Amino acid sequence: MQLLRFIVISVILTLSLAAPARAITLLRDPDIEYALRELASPILRAAGLNPNRVDIMVIDDPNLNAFVVDADSIFIHSGLILRMKTPAMLQSVIAHEAAHIANGHLMRRPINARNARTAAGLGTALAVAAGAIAGSGEFAAGAAAGLQGAAMRSFFSHTRAEENAADQSGMRFMRGAGIDLNGSVEVMEIFRGQEALSANRQDAYARTHPLSRDRYRTIRQLAGTQTAAPAPDPLANYWFSRAKGKLSAFQRSPKWTLTRAGESGFQDIKLMRQAVAYHRQADLRRALPAIDGAVALRPKDPYLHELRGQILMESRQIKPAVAAYARATNLASGNALILGSYGRALLADGQLAKAQQFLEKSRARDGRDPRIMRDLAVTYAKQGNNGMASVLTAERYAMVGRLKDAKIHAKRATDLLPRGSAAWQRAQDVLSAAQAAEKRR
Repeated sequence: MQLLRFIVISVILTLSLAAPARAITLLRDPDIEYALRELASPILRAAGLNPNRVDIMVIDDPNLNAFVVDADSIFIHSGLILRMKTPAMLQSVIAHEAAHIANGHLMRRPINARNARTAAGLGTALAVAAGAIAGSGEFAAGAAAGLQGAAMRSFFSHTRAEENAADQSGMRFMRGAGIDLNGSVEVMEIFRGQEALSANRQDAYARTHPLSRDRYRTIRQLAGTQTAAPAPDPLANYWFSRAKGKLSAFQRSPKWTLTRAGESGFQDIKLMRQAVAYHRQADLRRALPAIDGAVALRPKDPYLHELRGQILMESRQIKPAVAAYARATNLASGNALILGSYGRALLADGQLAKAQQFLEKSRARDGRDPRIMRDLAVTYAKQGNNGMASVLTAERYAMVGRLKDAKIHAKRATDLLPRGSAAWQRAQDVLSAAQAAEKRR
């Protein structure tokens, strides 16, 4: 997947001595995350939540599922996004998960005390999710949070009472945001019949969100209370089409994408999808005119400039890529993923001091991206600062669950860094986490 734009975070979790390790992969793309935030914002406001505080993140998994593990992040499987046919359907999923946060359903989970906005917190959250999706939530939670016992048996899954409450609250949030309640009905119709299947045949959604005929009837009744379906929101339709269009362009075959590029009716999205498809075919001669056409339609759109930078960067056109990323950064100076991409391009161009500046800005805004840690480590090493390179490498390994490797690099960092410095203390934190994990084994 060398051409795949998405930043990948894989958390490996051994579910048992006999079972193979499995990974959850988090797909990070600034364009898709912005689009999902646009779709989520009216719902989150209706729920009394801060749209700038709750991240909507995509898990690379074809199964249909969405979940929360703390109050800061809603995770949605890529398969579920691609299955949704309307903005209201996807927004109903977001509303339901937002209801679990707003209704305090996470308070019984010890992991809620951790902050998923940090690298360690996100790694813990995804480890928990890995076990739940595999049907072994108890083990996952124990492995990630260092907790044991029968109390962890239902750590991840919601009770039927919580599901019913989240259904009702979520639909209330949708009504407050002016979103068609029939979206919830259409989503539930996809999952009808799951409770009749054996546990190993059920969708991951059914294992973490208990289904029932009563839930379906209640949702239909609530949807029937709206006097008339709200008129479709053109902006919601645009951002839904853009998120789904870009995701499918990277996950489906280029041939599939090219035959369906214009299905949304938006010319810039059509050109963007064509650019991705041609890029994945290593056809720069066609990819560049396509992305340039999209940029011409939306010249102040930072995410199109970012995609242009990616296409150039992965085609080894480093200096033009730096220029494209610089333009994206000027248009979205607070976006951590764009700042990281610009820093990565500067590193490839040999501009080490400037690369460090932008990579550090990216890390300060979002400390959950292992690629930023890797690139920063390389930048520091190239400038002769091996202590900082080691602590960043230790943190990166800790994030993805490789605690043995993390411990090695953390020890190296403590020998190289000034004792008592902030960076030295970060290395000590990694050492403490690794040693605590060893004691639990």
